[in-house]
Amino acid sequence: MAHDRWAQAAFKTRVDEVLHRVVAEEADRFAAIDASLGAVAEQLEASVAHGKRLRAAFCYWGWRSVGQPDSDALVRAAASMELVHAAAVVHDDLIDDSPLRHGRPTAHVALRRAVSGRPEVRGAPDAADAASAFGAARSLAMLVGDLLMSLAGQLFATCGLPSAYVARARPLWSVMARELIAGECLEILRTGTGPDTAAALKVVRYKTAKYTVEHPLLIGGALAGAGARLREGYSAYGLPLGEAFQLRDDLLGLFGDPEHTGKANADDVHGNRPTTLLAETWRLADEEARESLRALLGRADLDGEGLDAVRGTMRRLKAPDRVEEMIAARVEEALAALHELAVPKEAATALTALAHSASVRLS
Repeated sequence: MAHDRWAQAAFKTRVDEVLHRVVAEEADRFAAIDASLGAVAEQLEASVAHGKRLRAAFCYWGWRSVGQPDSDALVRAAASMELVHAAAVVHDDLIDDSPLRHGRPTAHVALRRAVSGRPEVRGAPDAADAASAFGAARSLAMLVGDLLMSLAGQLFATCGLPSAYVARARPLWSVMARELIAGECLEILRTGTGPDTAAALKVVRYKTAKYTVEHPLLIGGALAGAGARLREGYSAYGLPLGEAFQLRDDLLGLFGDPEHTGKANADDVHGNRPTTLLAETWRLADEEARESLRALLGRADLDGEGLDAVRGTMRRLKAPDRVEEMIAARVEEALAALHELAVPKEAATALTALAHSASVRLS
C-alpha cells in the first residue's frame, strides 16, 4: 500500500467493502431458508453498518510491521476482527440491556419490535405476550451474535492468504475468544459488588483491551511470521493502549455527548457496572459521598436529576481527572514500547496515529 493510501478513512472504506459484501451474502443465504428470518438477517447487516475499524487496522499493521506488503487477502483477514467485535457488541448490548448503539436500536430492541408484529401477538398484547416477545427477541439477538462469530472464523479461514500463514495464526483465535469471554464473565460477576479499581482494570484488560489492540496485532504478526521479540513488543504496546481505549469509553459513557457516542449515557450507572471510573469515584469518596452513591447506583428508574448527582459527585472528587491521568499514562507507555520496536517507519507512523485515534475521541 502506498503511503498516501494509509489514510485511516481509505482503509476503513476497504474494510467496509469486505464486511458489507460478506455479511450481505450471508444474510441473503440465511433469509432464503425461510421468509420469517428476514428480521434476523436485517440485524446481521445492521451489526456491521458502523464502526471505526480500529481492530482491522491493528491487524493490518501487525502484518505490515513485519515488512509484508499490502494485500487484499490480508484486508479480508483483518476484516474478520470486526466481525468478532460485532458479535461481542451484540452480546454485550444484550447482557447490559443497552437500548442504543450508534444512535440506533440495539439488536435485541429492534428484534423485539419484529417479534411483537407476529400475527399471534398483534393487537393489544397482555403482559404474558409482552414477556414472550421480550424473551424471544433476546434469544434471537443472542443467536445473531453467535452467527457473527461463526462468520468471523469463516472469513478468516478463507481470506486468501496461504494456508500455512493462516494455520500459524489460527491458535490465537482460541486465546482471543477465551479471554474476551472471560472478561465479559468477570464484568457480570463483579456487577453490583463493591467497587475496586484493580478488579475493574482486570475487566478492562480482558473484556476490551486484548481483543481491541493486542490480539489483532498478534494475529496480523502471526500471519506475517513475526518473531518473538516483535510479538512481545506488540503486547507491550497493545495492552496499555487497549486499556486506554476502554478507559476513554468509561468517561464517554457518562460524560460524552449521546449525539456523538450514539449510546444511552446512563447505562453504567443503571447497571452499577464495575467500571474504573466508578471504582475511582468510590475510592476517593468519603462516607457521606458513598452513602449518596449507594442510593443512586444500580437504580433502573434513575432520572436525569439523579444522573446529574452522580456526575456532580464524580467531578467534585476529580475522578474523571484521575481516569484521564490513567489514560495518558497508558498511551505514553504504549508509545514508549512502540519506539523500541524495529518496525518500518510507515508502520511506526500509522501505529502512532492509531494510538491517538483509540485514546482521544468523542465516540
